[in-house]
Amino acid sequence: MKISNWGNYPVVEGKSHRIASSVQLPPLLKDKENMIARGLGRCYGDSSLAPFMLNMRPCRKITAFNKKTGAITCQAGVSLEELLNLLVPRGWFLPVTPGTKFITVGGAVAANVHGKNHHKDGSFCRHVTNIELMLEDGSTTHCSRKKNKKLFETTCGGMGLTGIILSVSFKLKPIKTAYIKEETIRARNLDEIMAMFEESSDWTYSVAWIDCLAKGSNLGRSIMMRGEHAETGDLSSAQSDNPLILNKGIHLNVPVSLPSFTLNKFTVSVFNYLIYHKYKNETFTSNYNSFFYPLDSIDNWNRIYGGKGFTQYQCVLPKETSREGIHKILTRISDSGLGSFLAVLKLFGKQDDFISFPMEGYTLALDFPITGKLFPLLEELDRIVLNYGGRIYLAKDVRMTGDMFRNSYPNANAFITRIKEINPKNTFRSLQSDRLGITI
Repeated sequence: MKISNWGNYPVVEGKSHRIASSVQLPPLLKDKENMIARGLGRCYGDSSLAPFMLNMRPCRKITAFNKKTGAITCQAGVSLEELLNLLVPRGWFLPVTPGTKFITVGGAVAANVHGKNHHKDGSFCRHVTNIELMLEDGSTTHCSRKKNKKLFETTCGGMGLTGIILSVSFKLKPIKTAYIKEETIRARNLDEIMAMFEESSDWTYSVAWIDCLAKGSNLGRSIMMRGEHAETGDLSSAQSDNPLILNKGIHLNVPVSLPSFTLNKFTVSVFNYLIYHKYKNETFTSNYNSFFYPLDSIDNWNRIYGGKGFTQYQCVLPKETSREGIHKILTRISDSGLGSFLAVLKLFGKQDDFISFPMEGYTLALDFPITGKLFPLLEELDRIVLNYGGRIYLAKDVRMTGDMFRNSYPNANAFITRIKEINPKNTFRSLQSDRLGITI
């Protein structure tokens, strides 16, 4: 069967085996090679693609939940959406969430996802207390920061290469309402938005949409969006009736892939101009879906980029080099005319995990339609990122070289060594892990 992840690139031939119970796995591990666990396929590149894929989505039971402490244990196939539907009405929220709720908990651990609160709360795995893992030999083990610590820290952000994540235990965040007290502020350029991030360090959530085609004194013009979980006193009378229950919002759909010519320098420039001038400096109360997951209300939005697919280029630079480095990246993208309407800037806090993407500094994420001119541009951006001490996010990557991985991730060689120890037959491998030289 032909299969791809969210970027619709690459499209590969492979077999997907539906896993309804973990008892199915040991025989498969004996008979098959070159496999990777897969959830909802929302990574952008090829990190969950292999000749044989284990569809873990059917394994989605919640096995324990403490309503008083917010401690929860669930199988790896549970989606963030399913958790939110269950937990928000009970006064609990995810400790960390990325920009989509359509990922599984197993995927959240494998990619060690981050969100708008990284500067406060770190990545997802900071809140994980236990991982149940099936190893290459079919045995099952548990790991945490106290038990099998080496296995735990290699699994967090390890892109599924240590084994099959069966279940995860983690801690939730208490909330009083399903709403966010949100503030939007316009920034005229990169210097201004970076200053806003520094001034917003006390806010739990902060993110900026950035116009990646603006030039000159407007280079990096942005909309800052920052927020806090709303208290009941922040709500309108209508919202206060059921503060933890949201009405169903409008759901749209992109029925077919758009022609590739619809996204060009002119249309994106016009769209970005309109978006920038649409927003005002204001404070209001929004529901958590519109604040955290604005694109989730549009089914198949990936089709906007056309039949050839797209990729997201997400990098992070150390704080001390971020201003100059991101200025160069945005200048190069603006000059190329290949930027899209979806570009996001965030400030990360400190993180010293073994293999995870975030570091203290600024992260920039940009979507690009797949074109013949794109990959030479991304190679140029790689060189800028490397020169400024940064790295690329594995969950979004589809074309990084092994040299770039080893030169930008401080523990890359140690990670490769550990994977060979934990997964000596290279049973768990993906197109990405082979491309980066981790499992070859």
